[in-house]
Amino acid sequence: MTTVNNSGLPRRELGTTGMELSTIGLGSWAFGGEGWRFSWGGQDDARSIAVVHAAVEAGVNWIDTAAVYGLGHSEEVVGKAIAQLPQEQRPFVFTKVGLVWDPRDPEQAPRRIMRPDSVRRELEDSLRRLGVEAIDLYQVHWPDTGAALNWDENGADAATPAHVTPLEEYWQTMADLKKEGKVRAIGLSNHDPAQLAAAAAVAPVDAIQPPLSLVNRAAVPEINWAADHGTGVIAYQPLHSGLLSGTFTRERAAQLDAGDWRRTHPDFTRDLDRNLEIVERLRTVAGRHGVTVGSVALAWALAQRGVTGVIAGARGPEQLADWARAAHLELTAEDLAHLG
Repeated sequence: MTTVNNSGLPRRELGTTGMELSTIGLGSWAFGGEGWRFSWGGQDDARSIAVVHAAVEAGVNWIDTAAVYGLGHSEEVVGKAIAQLPQEQRPFVFTKVGLVWDPRDPEQAPRRIMRPDSVRRELEDSLRRLGVEAIDLYQVHWPDTGAALNWDENGADAATPAHVTPLEEYWQTMADLKKEGKVRAIGLSNHDPAQLAAAAAVAPVDAIQPPLSLVNRAAVPEINWAADHGTGVIAYQPLHSGLLSGTFTRERAAQLDAGDWRRTHPDFTRDLDRNLEIVERLRTVAGRHGVTVGSVALAWALAQRGVTGVIAGARGPEQLADWARAAHLELTAEDLAHLG
């Protein structure tokens, strides 16, 4: 069910959690800054805090972060930002667990680890950095493989697995944390339908977080599973890391900072021309409605069956200008057919 409150942003219920979310939430990956393996490059903390406050002012009522973003730094910035807000204005805070790094080597890829002791240690660290007593939605970032997260051209991680914690075991740990009141809801990110079903046999899956954009629709089966089971869906990368914003060009791709992970990713190199053709289709639809390309990309993701909300990143308050328009934009059948 979709409602509109006095903030002007539509809200949808996140599964059965009791949380009503603005259809667009703030992603904070870039808040992590530079100096780690999957950095977006340098980012000023004061600017990040200003983004959080501007998003809340615009009606956004949830922030998505992760322990691994900036190796804890994004959570610290989010914690500082929400601490400066009156209690009644503070947004829901969602974070993730399961990517563990070596603090002695920040450039080393984090490992996918979900051992119960590691999960509990990560939770306590996240609570401390965020400055909260409980996390509203705690999500498993990736299935445990024991391997380092090194995306190859197919998006998989390539490394020799070490110890692997069975899904049923780590999902029970997550359910225990919920029962103990340390987290309000639990979710799974980047898990396929078979893994979601295995988890649901242990404890309810409150939410999932899959990637979804006009460039990447691989997670549609997971989203359909969630829709069929009353599970909330918050989709990440609806703008495909800025590629579908309407401001991305071949020239900009060539000028990305050396520390920006996109500089070497196939979507921004080998496949860039194909992806920019999608942007042109978005541009046609945007022209029909008098909105921006990014607004259409967000509206497309929100129009997909089962989606509760989408995560949109921003590095400055000015990037929030079109979010309300995107949240209210209703694409026609002709629009959707044109986008493909």
